[in-house]
Amino acid sequence: MENLLEAWQEFRVGKRGRHDVQGFEMRLMQNIFSLHRDLRSKTYQHSTYESFNISDPKPRNIHKASVRDRLLHHAVYRMLYPFFDRTFIADSYSCRLNKGTHKALRRFRMMTYQVSKNNTKTCWVLQCDIKKFFASINQRVLLDILSQYISDQRILTLLRNIIESFSMSAGTGLPLGNLTSQLLVNVYMNEFDQFVKHKLKAKYYIRYADDFVLISDDRDWLMNLIPQIREFLTEKLRLTLHPNKVSVKTLASGVDFLGWVHFPTHRVLRTATKHGMMRKVREHATNETLQSYLGLLKHGNTHKIRQKVLNEYWLWHEV
Repeated sequence: MENLLEAWQEFRVGKRGRHDVQGFEMRLMQNIFSLHRDLRSKTYQHSTYESFNISDPKPRNIHKASVRDRLLHHAVYRMLYPFFDRTFIADSYSCRLNKGTHKALRRFRMMTYQVSKNNTKTCWVLQCDIKKFFASINQRVLLDILSQYISDQRILTLLRNIIESFSMSAGTGLPLGNLTSQLLVNVYMNEFDQFVKHKLKAKYYIRYADDFVLISDDRDWLMNLIPQIREFLTEKLRLTLHPNKVSVKTLASGVDFLGWVHFPTHRVLRTATKHGMMRKVREHATNETLQSYLGLLKHGNTHKIRQKVLNEYWLWHEV
């Protein structure tokens, strides 16, 4: 009960104006007692999802669970995240406390400096992306991985209930909208992270969700890794490398990673990111939007873009 109540306090932040959250809160204690009773009696069943599309900037299909189920997701996440986070490698940056995009970018810059000996040697970057990542997660493989860490069958049964509440095709897929999905994909990909670090012996490796890079001064070594990476992902995790998003190129030619194009001495914002930023400033010309983008732009060579963003903001803010 304590965990459910604390999970509710976290869950409702920023959501109290939503009708479904207000409806749940009107009978809060009855709803929480009911959920707790179902969990204790092992009769809890996950409900269906509401589906909708967003552009972020590419189209994504989001599946939203009921408030009751999302509260459970928070309660589960609160208990499991601290345990699993200790098992992850340091250079996994997606959906982790004190990590995130900005730290991944700084780490990428540091690694390229080290490999290039402060830009005196050629630095090669192998970049890969997994095709239809969330939709391709194999649920049986995921449950097998979880069972290696968790011995309590009650917890595993609950996790199976959550995982199997959704599928893109038989036995595959996790919903993008679930908080638990963010943790579960990191548990899933931790198998790959450990393989890269301990089997491939890659010193310079960064992963952010399904986007990852390996950095070296030896192009041939990186090229030889591709079939080994492809085989592990296919055989162990049932995942497929995106055929159009596997490349080995020099840093000097520009490496597109996490929304920025990186060069030895600077980085510039990806063109698609710039266009999306301008569009959102026009559509939502609020101070919060402005400050968010100005904060992002601090991380690269963006003086001209900052001026454009400010101009767009003042133009549309007046409207």
